[in-house]
Amino acid sequence: MEPDTEKITIRIPNRHLRALDFLVEIDDFPSRSEAIRVAIRDLIYGRMELVMDRMKKLEHAEQVLAEMKQFEDQYLNK
Repeated sequence: MEPDTEKITIRIPNRHLRALDFLVEIDDFPSRSEAIRVAIRDLIYGRMELVMDRMKKLEHAEQVLAEMKQFEDQYLNK
């Protein structure tokens, strides 16, 4: 375990805990904690990718709006 870890308490539905215990039991994960760490890591990486894609789209949209404004100022407001 990494030295900079912190203990937290969470509440999850019983059905999720049973599924988690099943994964641990069939030796897919050595412990509940490791399964939860992996799930959180995967969630963070997946969400970061999604957020970065959204930010790129937003930047593109802002650029298009700025170009439209420039065109409007140059050609339509005479």
